[in-house]
Amino acid sequence: MSKRVVILLAGMPGSGKSIVAEIARKMGFSTFTLGDVVRQEAARRGLPLNDSQLGELARKLRKEYGADAIAKIALNYIHKNDKHFLIDGIRSPAEIKVFKTAFDAAYVLAIHSSPKTRFRRLLKRGRKDDPKTWEEFEARDRRELSFGLGEVIALADYMLVNEDSLEKFKKDAEEMLRRMLEDA
Repeated sequence: MSKRVVILLAGMPGSGKSIVAEIARKMGFSTFTLGDVVRQEAARRGLPLNDSQLGELARKLRKEYGADAIAKIALNYIHKNDKHFLIDGIRSPAEIKVFKTAFDAAYVLAIHSSPKTRFRRLLKRGRKDDPKTWEEFEARDRRELSFGLGEVIALADYMLVNEDSLEKFKKDAEEMLRRMLEDA
């Protein structure tokens, strides 16, 4: 295959995106997480790495520089000689457009899990910016959806549901990634 392929990974927090990214790395993909752009900018500005600060900074960057700002910044970190990429954390149609312009083939893969399942996973994960209460979880979901994530998920080229065992999801994710490469 001669095309440079990018898989644009979207899903609500706790849906299983990082697991798909891990599998993609094992398959030889270069991976990049858009949330890292926001975390790096927060660290540069001396801001705490908590959900409210990161969310506000993400809003501010998009308001000041456009809905595609984080995707444009991310392009600076992507090695032009790598063949296949998985970009984790797509949140808006504007971000999709940036990557579809930069790559020969770009496909959106959406991961779906129920809110109850995602909340349980986020509590277990315990990252600094993860919600601690159901109210914080709902507020984060609303913020993510305000960026355009719901539209991205609804219009995705491919969809994976992550409600079963971790082993089944990993198997399904690997099969999906292989299929996406074949389709390219």
